[in-house]
Amino acid sequence: MVQALSHHNTVLHQLLRPLSRHEFEELAQIHHTGQKLRSVSRWDQFVGLAMSQLAGRQSLRDIEANLRTQKHKLYHLGAKPISRSSLARVNEKQPHELYQHLFSKLLVRLQGRPVSHKFRFKNPLFSLDASLIDLSLKLFPWADCNRSKAAMKLHVGLNHSDMIPEFVALSDGKENDLVQGRQFDFPTGSIVAFDKGYNDYGWYNELNNKGVFFVTRLRPNAIYTLCERRAVNQKSGVTSDQIIQLNSVHALKRGAPQLRRVGYRDSQSGKHYVFLTNHFHLSARTIADIYKERWQVELFFKAIKQNLKLKTFVGTSKNAILTQIWVSMCTYLLVAYLKYMSKTTWSVQRLMRVLQVGIFDRRSILELIDPGPPPKEKSEPQMRFAL
Repeated sequence: MVQALSHHNTVLHQLLRPLSRHEFEELAQIHHTGQKLRSVSRWDQFVGLAMSQLAGRQSLRDIEANLRTQKHKLYHLGAKPISRSSLARVNEKQPHELYQHLFSKLLVRLQGRPVSHKFRFKNPLFSLDASLIDLSLKLFPWADCNRSKAAMKLHVGLNHSDMIPEFVALSDGKENDLVQGRQFDFPTGSIVAFDKGYNDYGWYNELNNKGVFFVTRLRPNAIYTLCERRAVNQKSGVTSDQIIQLNSVHALKRGAPQLRRVGYRDSQSGKHYVFLTNHFHLSARTIADIYKERWQVELFFKAIKQNLKLKTFVGTSKNAILTQIWVSMCTYLLVAYLKYMSKTTWSVQRLMRVLQVGIFDRRSILELIDPGPPPKEKSEPQMRFAL
């Protein structure tokens, strides 16, 4: 007797469910150039590129073949297979800003979550950093950084609650990290950790006036006046806790506020670090631990480069590259939304690896994440010999 099986759409269909097709089509109309698309739609483009991100497709031909093979499973997605020539043309001609704005729409669904980082304080915690996306100078001459290298730069303000890239920007590889970093509007009361590449006394003053706390490294050649010494617990690794005033001509001209200088020696490596912050109430050891936690943004860059298509590209124009990068960021948010809704303890990186295997499976996406215990083996007495 055949048991009735409950019907499920594909895992890809369930993953894309948070997207509103109505909002997507509105954005597609706004961000359109040239004649009306006939044989292909922007939704077909998005489904094809999102699938390639999750399934690890390597080329336009690879994407085309995979979509044609799964043609009957695309019906419920409202999509259809797309030829490699059509996909290449849309990637090159149609504005990438559609997916930049789609990223913002998806981000709204993940905002407003309770603070869930590892620290006891309730302030939202962000890590700010940028990473180069290496390109071939021969194939992408418009992205030249110097005579021997081409690259784009991905700037991210990572929210440590569920590791969400809440602030994202793209620039050419030659642009200073601080240019895009200053554009991110961090919420009042949040704490932002960044390295010495973002050193700017005027920006420190802006953050302080907005009520945004920051933790960074003090430059060795910084000129300052000691205003106050605080007691420290040497056993915690803290070597100094001071209130200082940066008083170089440049710092005074930029309005650098009074800041806190924290010295810390790592017990494992023996290295000594000096941190700078405008937060005067957290313990000195917590300040050191906040900067150490900044390593999570480096792990984020590593995860997306290993699991999403940010090393090989299916186009050579600037618009095609930006399209593929923004689609990858949208895909990451969809997986992060799945993690949030399923309440799984898995990392987004682990979820992406599992989705890569079963993206076109017809089963519950929650079952894919948590298949449950293996079925018990049925005993078959009739197969036993009587001894």
